[in-house]
Amino acid sequence: MKKVYSSLGVSALFVLVLAPVAFAAASPETVSFFSWCAMAAGIGMGIAAVGTGIGQGHGVQGACDGIARNPEASGKILTALILGLAMIESLAIYALVIQLILLYANPFIKYVVG
Repeated sequence: MKKVYSSLGVSALFVLVLAPVAFAAASPETVSFFSWCAMAAGIGMGIAAVGTGIGQGHGVQGACDGIARNPEASGKILTALILGLAMIESLAIYALVIQLILLYANPFIKYVVG
């Protein structure tokens, strides 16, 4: 646990020291744009994680109910469950890709940074 706190402290130090240096030459509009992009990415990924977590919970609940009612069909239920969980998790991966595009390859950056 001590290593976790020390690594978090070092990370926070780098963020607090290096972020002002990185944005020192940038205009306030640019910094504001990147701040909003980072907040949008965080909120979007949080919503995606909550949605997929709820969906996976319902899927596992249904599979457990089905196996409890009919244990002989557990193989088919498990196969359908794994396939369904992969499809649900792909939605979170799509959201992650969108967030990474917002953060690193933003198509609107040409309108903000001259």
